[in-house]
Amino acid sequence: MASEGLAGELEAVLAGQGLRVQSWDSEPAGELRAPALLRRNVCYVVLAVFLNEQDEVLMIQEAKKECYGAWYLPAGRMEPGETIVEALQREVKEEAGLLCEPLTLLCVEERGPAWIRFAFLAQPTGGVLKTSKEADAESLQACWYPRTSLATPLRAQDILALVELAAQYHHRARHPRILPQELPCSLVCQRLVATFTSVATQTVWVLVGTVGAPHLPITACGFTPMEQRGGLHMAILRLLQDCLTLHHLAVETKGLLGLQHLGRGHTDGICLNVLVTVAFRNPGTHNEPPEVRGENFVWRKVVEGDLQSQLFQRLQESSVVPVNG
Repeated sequence: MASEGLAGELEAVLAGQGLRVQSWDSEPAGELRAPALLRRNVCYVVLAVFLNEQDEVLMIQEAKKECYGAWYLPAGRMEPGETIVEALQREVKEEAGLLCEPLTLLCVEERGPAWIRFAFLAQPTGGVLKTSKEADAESLQACWYPRTSLATPLRAQDILALVELAAQYHHRARHPRILPQELPCSLVCQRLVATFTSVATQTVWVLVGTVGAPHLPITACGFTPMEQRGGLHMAILRLLQDCLTLHHLAVETKGLLGLQHLGRGHTDGICLNVLVTVAFRNPGTHNEPPEVRGENFVWRKVVEGDLQSQLFQRLQESSVVPVNG
């Protein structure tokens, strides 16, 4: 790539690190830049999957009126002033009685920027498993159950896919260990590693913002009804529509390379580092990326061998945290 600073930025993002968000390249038209605030306009949920050496899953029995007696994974809403990891540790302690450490982010689920759930693979580090004698408003008890025969009734079936994802990761890690980086962000936004690849020439390009120093572009997520319905992918398409003619292109969000959130300040924003592919619907002999309109973005060829290899590996092996809408 042409810029040492840009190469360093890409290297950091591929390593799962965070980078400060000082501005963004795209935002919803006509929407006020309201900061993200828990309990006001955003809700973040944390969830933990624990697997022991006997291939058992830690489950908790719900105490809430609407799902009393049903079983689920330890989970709950983040509170203002918490980091994502602190919220996870609090929920596990309250519902299961255990101390824990997250091993990696497993999956991110979203219903638009106003509701995002972070699912982790975690391990116990202490504490005592909660029994029925310690039932309270948080849970009735916690127990280990065989992964292939979970406790019933389940509060919801959505945890089945997460348990299997954890088992697959435990057997063979599909992506590097990814944990939240503690860096502030005022909005819900996404930093794009938007790529175009030529298999014929074994070349990869990344889309670069040119306003200011060259940088990986950032798109702010909005809270308009349209953006809520379209999910986080809508903000990606909005940015790409600013510079590319999309009707003959296929855009795919591959998944997360990392995320950042601070939780100690006046805002609760997050930044998701997202790997995106741009390709021609009819590839033909297209060995160059699609033409960019305007002057705010350009394609930059990745010429550093190590970065090129990393990108090809992450793309070919889907070595990212999945994002499910």
